[in-house]
Amino acid sequence: MTPTTGKDMELICPAGTPPALRVAVDAGAHAVYCGFQDETNARNFPGLNFSRSDMAAAVDYAHQHGTKVFIAINTFPRAGAATLWHRAVDDAAALSVDAVILADIGLLAYAAGHYPDLRLHLSVQAAAANPEAIRFYVDAFGVKRVVLPRVLSVAEIADINGAISCETEVFVFGGLCVMAEGRCSLSSYVTGQSPNMHGVCSPASHVGYHESKGDLVTRLGNFTINRIPAGQPAAYPTLCKGAFRANNVSGQIFEDAVSLDASTLIPALCRAGVKALKIEGRQRSRAYTKAVVTQFRAALHAMASGAEIPHSVLAQVSEGQSATCGAYLKTWR
Repeated sequence: MTPTTGKDMELICPAGTPPALRVAVDAGAHAVYCGFQDETNARNFPGLNFSRSDMAAAVDYAHQHGTKVFIAINTFPRAGAATLWHRAVDDAAALSVDAVILADIGLLAYAAGHYPDLRLHLSVQAAAANPEAIRFYVDAFGVKRVVLPRVLSVAEIADINGAISCETEVFVFGGLCVMAEGRCSLSSYVTGQSPNMHGVCSPASHVGYHESKGDLVTRLGNFTINRIPAGQPAAYPTLCKGAFRANNVSGQIFEDAVSLDASTLIPALCRAGVKALKIEGRQRSRAYTKAVVTQFRAALHAMASGAEIPHSVLAQVSEGQSATCGAYLKTWR
């Protein structure tokens, strides 16, 4: 893969609603990613996503401002229900979007076979984390970009980019999951709704909060996830970020309630050959979108001009008001 420079790195930003898309475009996103209002995308929550008419208007607005639109169709079709996913690909192609983000092999085959000119990106949900897997998707379906899972170090990403012909995209800010994407069954065990098939991890319909002895108790389904002392920040109750007891130790055994913030690693990711930087957060507010897009555009501008990357000011929009570089430095426990 041809090495990248600060000037040609893309900033890919979340758009959970039409207003959020306009905010991302206006704040300087090079591309936005969004999904239809159904199970075909992995953020299938009430109040989020786009109707077909919303999506058409959004594509027009983004293209008028020089911003690309990627539609995420990144869940796995259920047996006997593939028509819903095929229709999503059909409609995305008809809207002349700049790419579709897919994870399922059958859906990739459908898109490549029916729309050879439609640009295909491989979703992080496919969890392709080595050159051999990535080359399979490139050779079989003509995939142009792969979104790498958040379990790789910068050195490992550089090795991958040196052995493949397609572009790579990595997450640099937002929610961080301890699982390899596409491989989690915890939420479906508790709620009966799968992140990988229904597009919902820890759905709000199963979340509960109540006070007990001065603590805030968070629950998911029938499980208590955490007890937070009064006045302390409380993370959204997902199982992997819950508090557990193990070997006489209590705390976040699997994952701390923090956000990924890899802004200081942008130069290293650029040298590693990464083409695009992705922000997570389609379920977050417009204020979050504006703040994060503005910060990362400033970081890219600074790097391209040879200036020092500005210190991140995103603590207030980070989960638990703290952040980590995740697995990129292999210091994340």
